[in-house]
Formats: sequence, C-alpha cells, structure tokens
Amino acid sequence: MRLSDNLLDFLNYCYFEKGLSDNSRKAYDNDLKIYLKFLEDRGINNAKRITVSDIEDFLMTRNKCGDQSSTVAHKLTSIKNFHRYLVKENIVEKDVSASVSRPKSKKIIPTSLSMEEVDILLNIPLNSVFDYRNKAMLELMYGTGLRVSELIHLKVFDIDQINSIVRVTGKGSKDRIIPVGEYSMYYLNLYLERRHLLLKKANTDYLFLNNHGKPISRQGFFKNLKTILKKQGLNENIHPHTLRHSFATHLLNRGADLRSIQEMLGHSDISTTKIYTHVTNEKVKNDYEEYHPRNHKKGFESNEL
Repeated sequence: MRLSDNLLDFLNYCYFEKGLSDNSRKAYDNDLKIYLKFLEDRGINNAKRITVSDIEDFLMTRNKCGDQSSTVAHKLTSIKNFHRYLVKENIVEKDVSASVSRPKSKKIIPTSLSMEEVDILLNIPLNSVFDYRNKAMLELMYGTGLRVSELIHLKVFDIDQINSIVRVTGKGSKDRIIPVGEYSMYYLNLYLERRHLLLKKANTDYLFLNNHGKPISRQGFFKNLKTILKKQGLNENIHPHTLRHSFATHLLNRGADLRSIQEMLGHSDISTTKIYTHVTNEKVKNDYEEYHPRNHKKGFESNEL
C-alpha cells in the first residue's frame, strides 16, 4: 500500500473513530502531506522503508526552511501519531518515530493588558446597536477568557442568564461551563434586547451578528477591535487573544487557583496554564527592580571592612 493511501486511511480513522474535529484533521493532513512529499522525494513510497534517520532529516530540513521550533514540534506530533497508527493497523511492525526526541521549544510569554488599559478598552460609548454588540463581546471575552473562535460560535441558548454561566464548545469539541460576572451579563442583556435590530430578514441562533444579520466572523471581530483600539487611543497591535491572556493573568494576580483558571480556559494540560505564572513572576521581578529602594546602586559607595 502506498503512503498516500495510508494517509487517507489515517485521516478517516482520526475523523470517524477518534472523533477529531475538522480543524484537527486538516492540521494532520497539512503536516503529513509535507512529510510524505519529503519521503517521496527520497524515493520512499512504502511505510516499511521509513527509518529513524528519515524522520530526523525531515525535521532538520524544516528547521533550515525557517520553521519555528514549535511548528517543527507540531509536525513531529503528527508524524508520531501517524506511525503509531501504522503499528496499530499492522502495516509496520515497529514505530520508528518512538525514539525521535521532540525539539525544545522556547516558551513565549503571553502579553496582557493592565487593568487600566482594560478599563479604557471597555469604555465604549453606547450609541448604536453595533456599540452594544461590541461592548457585550469584549466584556464577555475579558470576563470569561473565551477564544475568538469560541466567542463567534456562541448561540443564544448557550447563555444561561438564570445561573450566570456560558456553555462553550472548545478545542477538540470539548464542552465546558464558565461563570459569567455581573458586568458581562449586564451588557450582554443590553445587547440581547437590541439583537433583533441586526437580524434583518435572517433567522439564526448565533449570538453575535454582523450588519447583514449573519454570524460575525473572526475577521469581522478583529476589524472591529482594531477600530475600537484606535478610538480609545490604545496600541492597535493588540491581538484578540490578548484579552484571554489578560483574563488569566489578572485572575492569577488576584489570587485565583491555577486549577480553576485551567478549567475556565479549557486547557487539557495544566502545564499550558502555568505559562501565566511566568507572567506574574516576571512582573514581580520588574516591580522589584524598579521600585525597591536598595536595588539600585547608583550613588552608592561601598565601604570595605
């Protein structure tokens, strides 16, 4: 059987048996097609001919092509899962990817807004229905730590106003429930009272709509955020994910438990959530260096005993 046939069977296995999302399946498809093209250029069309050296050479080539270490690590994860599948289906006897080490990826410390900057961002004058919608979206995003993809896919019935919670379907089609604060719920209700003005002749359950009465897109959200940042005099390079980072960082700074933050963010592994402890530790260090009276040696003359 050719490698291209193995790949197709693997993708079907991921989708139908493992229940992975379309996005996950596409990610595997993209990674593994690059991998198989590399193998085919070497004259390898059969899984039994792949060696450890082939995989290591592929990763080295991706590094030389300019892929970041995190991108290379992601491709290796796809490769390892593919080779495990080959063993599981008795296509090969041995998993040659098992001994290949993952590249060490440099942890990128997420940026977040200060509480003052959040206040400025959310201080949106409420004149039109679009202002109410934008205010509700940003309040909900900062108030719950939602990803943009999760926010724009919310349905009206995902909001439980009685219990002040939102039901979210996150990565890997995993559902979670997040509490919604009074501020977020208040402005969400104000928007819901006016949402019919955006419906036009359409009929949809999606919560946040654009001017055509259709669900707002990721691009539409990003464009609106850019406009608001400019109006509020804030850095226009702030990314939508910055609100999610701010949500987690501010909770941690005020004493929230890391496990609770993990649950609300929908991280499957707490090591992902722990990146925010680096953010707060870095702030502590910077505050010490800037404000501690005996940290700076300027003007200090030592007297040796």
